[in-house]
Amino acid sequence: MTTIAATLQSFFTDRLARHRQASPHTIMAYRDTLRMLLVFLQERTGTAPSKLDWSDLTAESIAAFLDHLEADRGNSARTRNARLTAIRSLFTYAALRHPEHAAEIARVLAIPAKRFDKATVSYLNTNEITAVLAAVDRSRWEGRRDYTLILLAIQTGLRISELLGLTTDDVTLGVGAHVRCYGKGRKHPRRPAERPGPTRPARLAHRTMRPAR
Repeated sequence: MTTIAATLQSFFTDRLARHRQASPHTIMAYRDTLRMLLVFLQERTGTAPSKLDWSDLTAESIAAFLDHLEADRGNSARTRNARLTAIRSLFTYAALRHPEHAAEIARVLAIPAKRFDKATVSYLNTNEITAVLAAVDRSRWEGRRDYTLILLAIQTGLRISELLGLTTDDVTLGVGAHVRCYGKGRKHPRRPAERPGPTRPARLAHRTMRPAR
C-alpha cells in the first residue's frame, strides 16, 4: 500500500466526515470523483489504484482527466469544475501530510476552473405554475408524489438538493406550516409553506432560489 491510500482514507474519515462534517451528498460526490480519477489513471498508466503514488498524480495527469470528463464523458464545464473542486480539496489536505510533494501539489492546486456561460434565472408566472401542476397525472402515486414535490418547490423555493433531502420529520403541518432543511453552511432555514400569489412569482428548482415573501 502506498502513502496515497492512507491519505485517501483519512481524507474521507477524518477531514470530510469528522472535521468538516460534510453532508452525505458531498461525500458521495467526492468519492465518485476520486474513483473516476483512479480508474482513469489506471487505464492511462497501467498501474493499479493500490499501487499509485503521489508522483502519479501530476498536474498533467489531472488536467488530462478533466479533459477526459468533457471530451469522453460529455460532462459540462460546470460538472468539470465540481470534479476539480473535489480534487483540490484532497490535494489541500495532502499538502499538510506530504510536504515532500509540495511543489507538485501546488501545481495541481493552481489548475484553474473553466469559465462557462451561466443561464439567466427566470420566473414562473401564475399561468405557468398552473400549467406545470396540471401536467402531472395525479391518478397514479408517482404523479401525486411529483405534484407534491413540485408544489412544495414552488411554494418554498427549496433547492433540488434540499427538496430531495427532506424527511417526514422536517415537515410541520397545521398553523404556521413550514419545512426545515439544510441550507448552505449546514444551517437550518425554515421555509414557510405559502402559496405564491399573482404578484409573488416563484422560481422553480434553481440553486439561487429564495423563499417567496
